[in-house]
Formats: sequence, C-alpha cells, structure tokens
Amino acid sequence: MTSTRTSAADRRDARAAAAAPDSGGAFSHRQIVTILAGLMVAMFLAALDQTVVATAIRTIADDLQGYDLQAWATTAFLITSTISTPLYGKLSDIYGRRPFYLFAIVVFIVGSALCGIADTMYQLAAYRAVQGIGAGGLMSLALAIIGDIVPPRQRSRYQGYFMAVFGTSSVLGPVIGGFFAGQGTLLGVDGWRWIFWLNVPLGVLAFAAVWRVLHLPHERREHRIDWPGALALITFLVPLLVVAEQGRIWGWTSTGALICYAIGATGFVLFILAERAYRDDALLPLRLFTNRSFAVGGIGSVVVGAGMFGGLLLLPQYLQIVQGSSATLAGLQMIPLVAGIMVGAMSSGITISRTGKYKVFPLVGVALMVVALLSMSFLVESDTSIWALVPFMVLLGLGLGFNFQPVILAVQNAVSPREMGVATSSVTFFRQMGGTIGTAAFLSVLFTRLPQDIDAAVQDAVRANPELGPQFQQLGAGSGGTLDDTSFIQELPPALAEPFKVGFSNSIDLVFLIAACVVAIGFFVFLFLPQLALSTKSGIQARQGEAAGTATSDPLDPAEEATEAVGAAAPTSVPPPVGRPGDRPDARR
Repeated sequence: MTSTRTSAADRRDARAAAAAPDSGGAFSHRQIVTILAGLMVAMFLAALDQTVVATAIRTIADDLQGYDLQAWATTAFLITSTISTPLYGKLSDIYGRRPFYLFAIVVFIVGSALCGIADTMYQLAAYRAVQGIGAGGLMSLALAIIGDIVPPRQRSRYQGYFMAVFGTSSVLGPVIGGFFAGQGTLLGVDGWRWIFWLNVPLGVLAFAAVWRVLHLPHERREHRIDWPGALALITFLVPLLVVAEQGRIWGWTSTGALICYAIGATGFVLFILAERAYRDDALLPLRLFTNRSFAVGGIGSVVVGAGMFGGLLLLPQYLQIVQGSSATLAGLQMIPLVAGIMVGAMSSGITISRTGKYKVFPLVGVALMVVALLSMSFLVESDTSIWALVPFMVLLGLGLGFNFQPVILAVQNAVSPREMGVATSSVTFFRQMGGTIGTAAFLSVLFTRLPQDIDAAVQDAVRANPELGPQFQQLGAGSGGTLDDTSFIQELPPALAEPFKVGFSNSIDLVFLIAACVVAIGFFVFLFLPQLALSTKSGIQARQGEAAGTATSDPLDPAEEATEAVGAAAPTSVPPPVGRPGDRPDARR
C-alpha cells in the first residue's frame, strides 16, 4: 500500500515537474499549447453559456411560469460575474492563479448543475448568480495566466486563440440553445435543462486539464486583504447593474431607479476612500490610473465595450424580427461577423509578434467598427438582403478582433508583473461595464423610439390602403400596443407585418448611428495609448528577475533597436525601460 501511494505521489511530482518552467522561468511551446488547451475549454464554457441561455430564456421562463421574471436570471449572472472579476485578479496576484482558476471552474460546474434542477424562476436566478461567480474568473484569469507564461512580444499570437473560442461560442450558442429549447423532453427530462447540464462534463474536462498541466511558480507576499474595498465595490455595482437591466421596465427616473443611483453613488465614494486607505494592497490600486497605458486601456474598453454590444445585440434582433430568422438561423447568419473577429484577432497577433507594434490595431479596429456601424445605419431596411450585410458584418468583426487582445497586451506590458492579474481583470471589468451600459442605453433608445416609428409606418400603410385600418386597430398598432413579445409579427399577413418591420428597421438605424458615434470616441481615446517596447520576458521571468535583482532592462534585437532609434522623436515613442525588470516607463509616470 505504501509503495502504491509513493508511486502515485512520484507520478504527480513528475507531471508537475514536466509542466513547470525551466530554471529561467521559460515555458516551451509545447507546454504553452498544452496549458492553453485547458484554458480554452474553461473559457468556452463561460462564453457559450451566455449565448445558449439568451436563446432559450423565453422557453425556460414559460416552462417555469415566470415570464415576467426572466430578466432577473440574466441580471443575477451579470451582477456576480462582474463583481467577481476584479476580485479574482487581485487575489490571484497574492495567492497564485491555479487555485482560483480551479475554484472558478468548480463553482461554475456547481451553478450549472443547480440551474438544471431549478423549479422556479427565483431558484434559477439564484443559481445563475452562483454560475456567475465562477464565470467571473474563467476569462480574466485565463488572460492573466497567458501573461504569466508568454512574453508580451509573443503573447498576442496565443491570445488570438481565445478570440477563436469566443467566436465559435457565438455561433454554436444559438444553435445549441435553439436545439435543446425546441425539444419538449430529451431522455425524459425537459429539453432546456440539458443546456445547463451540458456544462458539467465539459467543466469536469476543463478541471482535469487545468489540474494536470497548470503548475505555475508563485511567491506569496505579505499583504492586507481589502475587504472594505470589496464590500464598497458591491455596494457601488449591484444597484447600478440592477437599474441598467431593469431601468427600461421601471422607468429611468422612477423611485426605485433613483434609490439605486443614490446607493451606487454612496458605494463609489466608499470604494475610493477604501482604495486610498489600502494603497498598494487595494483591490484596485488607484496609482494604476497614473499609468497612461492602464488609464487609456480602461477608458477605451468602456467605450468600445458599449459600442461592441450595440452591434452584437442589435444584429440578431434585426435578423429575427425583420428577416424572420429563427434564433438558430440567426446564429448561423452571424458567421461572417465571427469570421471577421477570428481573422482580426489572429492576424493582429501574428503581426504584433513580428513587429512589436500594437498601437495601430485599436485605432484601425475602431475605424473599421465605425464604418461598419455607419454603413448598417443607412443600409438596414425592411427588405435589405442578408447578403448585403455580410461585408459590413465582416468589417465589424475585424474591428472587434483588432481591439480585444492588443489593448489587454498593452496594459499587461505596461504594469509591474506582480500586478498582472489585477490589471488584466480590470480591463475585462471595464469592458463588461461598458457593455452593460451600452446594452441598457441602446435598448432604451430602441424601445422608446420603436412605437413612434411603427405608428408612422402604420399610418403610411393605411393612407396607401385604407382597408387595412380596422385590422391594425385590432392589433393595437398605432395606439401604443405592447411590443414585449414580437413573435406575432411573423404570423401576420405580409401587408400587416410590413409596417412593423419598417418601424423596427427605422429604429435600429438610429441605434446603429448612436453606436457608431460612441465607438468613434474610442478612436480619440486610443490616440493617447503609448507605444512601448514589448518585453521579451514572461510575467514569471520578470518576477524572478525582480527577486534576483538581475538585468535592469529587456534586451532588444537589432531590428527593434533600429526602430527605437528612428522613432525616438515620434509622439508615441517611449525610451527603453530602465530600472527594475518588469517595470515600464509608463508605469512610473
């Protein structure tokens, strides 16, 4: 028995040694790819879950007899995933990535299993909150882990694979969600429950892969845990996220909304005070905002996140309501956008690894997004062919692909390697907040404008054909009829359905135009993003260098030296880093 235990322990030690870096802190390409595979499975879980549930939530709400409560299932997930994201980043910097990533996977699996047995919408909302706690760490920690094991100069090549996961889930989510939601029962169980139970075996696979291959060296340091900051952050975010999701229903100036604003403002003040008191031990150290790359990356992520979700949210709505596509078909029709994201992410990653220049990609990406959104605001009509939209969907995808990873790379490259986790999770957090704000604002504009545009289209139709007037009156059109459920549009005769489609097209044109203006602000923000020399050391190597007190700067190859010399007078050039390994000039401004 003893020899068996010893043998098992020896095998575990051998696996850990094989997955660990060499004496210089470097990982081989094979080790990186192996770790990446485990991370991608876990990220796929989180990305897929959101699109799958969004497709099936109406069917789930009907089955659980909670149609009017369905938004809370989404809100609960959003609240916990957003709040937990910065917590994972900070705690993983202190205690190490591996235990928290494994914890995130386990919590996500448990939450998924509980969602699969929910009997009421209240239970489902509570279990989705548990799921969100796990999901908050799956994306941000994966990006931080890549920062630990891959030097910035090569990092964007590997991060591009994550965008492929995101894109694939965007296509597969509606297809899988539509399939399971369309099954009354499957193996004696409600079809929609399999949407959640599918996560369990995938999560177990991800846990096993990460447990086996992820062995990162970590040096624990003395610290204070910023519990006041965490509580203040919750007080700040929860009411604001609630009102962002529910404000359109409550009214933005209702009593409930005003109370949420007041609580959120109080929480924000308390959060700032707590962060000032805890200084370097703070959940989000305020001195990071003196780092220009961090500040620009955070502000730009909010802006681009808002515009990004405008496009990603409105296109499927247009395809389903105006084009009459099912949720499954709409997911497949989004493939050009997803292909653009993948091409943009992979091509920018390869180019950055070769040239060491990343600033151009957010600028070009924002420009492409603006062109795509502006074009669609003029192009989208009730009778527009889906093929006419394809080029602009590709452009929008390319713009998104050019923005995701280069911005995170710029921030990771500019901060101390000991703050890789909090910096990475902060950029993800800002992007989520921008997406939440954008979604709330765009849906509010859409549903405020929609009745007016439908009324105008109905009046035009009645003037052209007076016989339609009584039929529109029966439908409630032209008199403030409800549009909470738009499925009836597809069941109407073409002559009656056309004004609804025209009204929706006109409303969505305005929202695309507003989204384009919001994204355009991001261009001027990213103009201030510094172009720093990319380090040739991974996060682990830089931390080991700090501990050992080795070389004061990363060596540049001859091509980089020539580039730095030629561009010394350029506005975006920054002298090579001087000081402790892992520091950046930008970080000390």
